[in-house]
Amino acid sequence: MHGFANPARFLRIARWLMPLLLISGVVLAAGSLAWGLFFAPAEGLQGETVRILYVHVPSAWLGMGGWTAIAVASLVELVWRHPLAGIGARAIAVPGAVFTALCLVTGSLWGRPAWGTWWVWDGRLTSMLVLLFLYFGYAALAQAASGEGQGNSRVPAVFGLVGAVNIPIIHYSVLWWNSLHQPPSISVGKSAMALDFLVPLLIATLGFSLIFGGVVLARMRAILADIQAEARLRRKAGGLA
Repeated sequence: MHGFANPARFLRIARWLMPLLLISGVVLAAGSLAWGLFFAPAEGLQGETVRILYVHVPSAWLGMGGWTAIAVASLVELVWRHPLAGIGARAIAVPGAVFTALCLVTGSLWGRPAWGTWWVWDGRLTSMLVLLFLYFGYAALAQAASGEGQGNSRVPAVFGLVGAVNIPIIHYSVLWWNSLHQPPSISVGKSAMALDFLVPLLIATLGFSLIFGGVVLARMRAILADIQAEARLRRKAGGLA
């Protein structure tokens, strides 16, 4: 793991991996969305509104997956002092918040015809909204801690670990409470979804995941560039003093 801790080595890998992830992700996501929106059949009960799931479900998974990655990176930063772990967690926060917001918006668009309302204080919806606020809080803490001492830089990592408590709450909320939101249609080893819907959904999820990874790498490169530029300015300022 520490073999990739060198920023120069990481940048060499990210230079070719980032465009590969972005291009392949866009191709897969666009193809699967075209398939799901124009060629997949309408669902018997939900009708045409079922097509929202090709954006809604990947967004939900990536919103939760993004915070899980922040928690893992925070643990690595706190325990092993991995120099890129904190940068990776910071880079995940914005795309994670975007996909979480997209999940909430598309969920509201689906909920209006399905439930007759744009929003209910359902366990799944509420815990997902809490996740969006956690992303905002993490991004603010990370921004405030950047350039501070090591003690302050650990505050976002602790917050990232504590916030991970919300992930199982989101996942199991439809089982723990009487919920308007439907139970999971896909679980480990089985699916209640027909292949006409499942295949484009899985491809869309893969495509959006690759885009997510490419954006994270791009943000990590930008953060490292800012750190290096700031270090050069400090050295120049020290030489002039």
